[in-house]
Amino acid sequence: MATLKVTQLKSTIGFNKNQAVVIKSLGLRRIRHTVEIPDTAANRGMLLKVRHLVKVEGN
Repeated sequence: MATLKVTQLKSTIGFNKNQAVVIKSLGLRRIRHTVEIPDTAANRGMLLKVRHLVKVEGN
């Protein structure tokens, strides 16, 4: 299965609380923290909500 490498670039402070919940559910903990997640429709939907806070790289 394909994976996506997601890196948090900005803080969630000052943004909607729902976006902070999405960042946490993706497994991101702090700025410049990177995780690999499966490339599924649910994960892509979450990434769409926080696209201004993260950088996404495909593998």
